[in-house]
Amino acid sequence: MNLKAVHHVAIIVSDYEKSREFYVDKLGFEIRRENYREKQQDYKLDLVLNDVELEIFAPGKKDEDYSVHPKRPSFPEAYGLRHLAFQVDDAEKAAAWLNSKGIETEPVRVDEFSGGKFTFFKDPDGLPLELHE
Repeated sequence: MNLKAVHHVAIIVSDYEKSREFYVDKLGFEIRRENYREKQQDYKLDLVLNDVELEIFAPGKKDEDYSVHPKRPSFPEAYGLRHLAFQVDDAEKAAAWLNSKGIETEPVRVDEFSGGKFTFFKDPDGLPLELHE
């Protein structure tokens, strides 16, 4: 396996509009894709700054009580960093390489918005990591 670069960083936020304004209007990220995900009942905003992608996920309703995503950094679906993604040429080959080293991966899937193949695995502390074509 040959890691080429960090593919993107994903964060979960509590307020979609405030975060969109902050990252786009104040920090200068450009919008690549903006989608409401009906199945998950949330928003996914794909931003880019130079060649770095930032994915922002936000609950579809006001999340003041944190019932959807607890405000605790120990859970993958908590506010803050969601996962770290590494760009690879072939997600299936890279996953097979990880599996050969005793590292379990999820099945390779296709991103419904970008069309790229990806899979997840975990670091020793359980931090979600992704391989993405």
